[in-house]
Amino acid sequence: MRFIRFLLKIVVVLALAIFVLRLIYPLPDLPSGEASAAIPVSEETNLGRTFLPLMADHEGKTGVIPLADGRDALVSRILLARAAQETIDVQYYIWQTDTTGWILLDELRMAAERGVRVRMLLDDNGIPGLDNVLADLAEMDNVEIRLFNPFTLRQPKLLSYVFDPFRLNRRMHNKSMTVDGVATVIGGRNIGDIYFAYGEGTAYFDYDVLAVGPGAEDVSQDFDRYWTSGSSYNALDILDPSDGGLDELASAVAQATQSSQASEYAKVLNSGPVISRLLAGEDLFEWTTVKLISDDPSKGLGEADRSDLLLGRLAEIMGRPERSLDLVSAYLIPGAAGTALFEDYLESGVETRLVTNSLEATDVPIVHSAWMGYRDQLVRAGAEVLELRSRPGKTETSSLSQILTGSQSSLHAKTFAVDGERIFIGSFNFDPRSAALNTEMGFLVESSQIARALSESLDQTEVFYQVSEDSDGKIQWTETVDDAPKVWAEEPNTSTMQRIMVKIMSYLPFEWVL
Repeated sequence: MRFIRFLLKIVVVLALAIFVLRLIYPLPDLPSGEASAAIPVSEETNLGRTFLPLMADHEGKTGVIPLADGRDALVSRILLARAAQETIDVQYYIWQTDTTGWILLDELRMAAERGVRVRMLLDDNGIPGLDNVLADLAEMDNVEIRLFNPFTLRQPKLLSYVFDPFRLNRRMHNKSMTVDGVATVIGGRNIGDIYFAYGEGTAYFDYDVLAVGPGAEDVSQDFDRYWTSGSSYNALDILDPSDGGLDELASAVAQATQSSQASEYAKVLNSGPVISRLLAGEDLFEWTTVKLISDDPSKGLGEADRSDLLLGRLAEIMGRPERSLDLVSAYLIPGAAGTALFEDYLESGVETRLVTNSLEATDVPIVHSAWMGYRDQLVRAGAEVLELRSRPGKTETSSLSQILTGSQSSLHAKTFAVDGERIFIGSFNFDPRSAALNTEMGFLVESSQIARALSESLDQTEVFYQVSEDSDGKIQWTETVDDAPKVWAEEPNTSTMQRIMVKIMSYLPFEWVL
């Protein structure tokens, strides 16, 4: 009885502490008044004059160009920001304080100074170290910043989980940048060096798509849904007053632009990349059918109807594969339902290839611990399972076909191709968190050209471990070194301690939040 009374006292104290903290750090009111809205594409802008005639020639179609190379993805964003004349809408989960993060943030500042309306919708979990700068930017003319599911306690932010865990566990994972209502870049990349294959440390294999036309217009309308959602708060109602934020930005940008990473991207910027040719009037697009699929933003409050979630709509729109499925996901946790679906495809003769990180390449080992059991089951069911190798060395390119074979490679893309005819490119990880907790978005593109390019890139055995069964039914990994196979009986290039830790993690009941 004494122990029970002690536990009850602890519960009461914790409940009281949570109540007090919620009183001390309440959410502000949601933004009042009429919200700004997407600006339709116009011939009054350079981008409008460039792309509207092409759109008229391909009525109802969206022009798309895949951005597999990290430098192209970065430069496309920079050049679009510089071309903007009316509006830039950016929506991101992570914005890092590194070379590319500072440079892109400064591009938005310069756009605002020349009269472009800049709207930034950022997930508050992904902007550590930016409070002071964002507070000053939000005070600028032409800049509006909102934070999705913000932390009311700023330092230390993570303590907010103690008194508001259910809301804060729901994050906005969307990634898009839309300019003048006519051109957009969406996909798997956040803003930071690793996503654009710059800098030392981890470089991510990732994938975006540049789109103009109806697809971009749909992204603009979807941005407005999130901008006015019940999870989006004015940054100035959340952040502390700035103390020289713009000076901090200027200093960080000056340092960033002098770095070796900046000089590398400057070479690409000045070498006539695809986006420069587009802005000069060349039609390099593939014009096709593109469908935007996005979660209802009320998912951020746990209030979205199942029929309004990306996962169900994606399955309905995509259709059932008839011949092949190539699925690439950095954090692949198919769950019982997804595993059963893949097994059903295999039984129907659908060639099913699943690609994710190996244990040595992953940046989230606990996700790998959840993946292992499903992986082994799917291998035994006949799926082709590939895990990305992590190989040291200088990154010379980050093209899709070469898949970041440089310093500490890690998979971050979220894409899949069906029957070599259509491909999904977006932010959706095939895991429980993307399905139930995070908001997500992506394009389903009817393009045999892009779908086949993905499939061909996955045929390169030298960058993957092929996971299979040995003659005794045990899981093994095969890598190709100088055209010769090398077989591993354990997770390749990992220590005993790493393998023990992920095995222990696999028993923890955390899969639903991964």
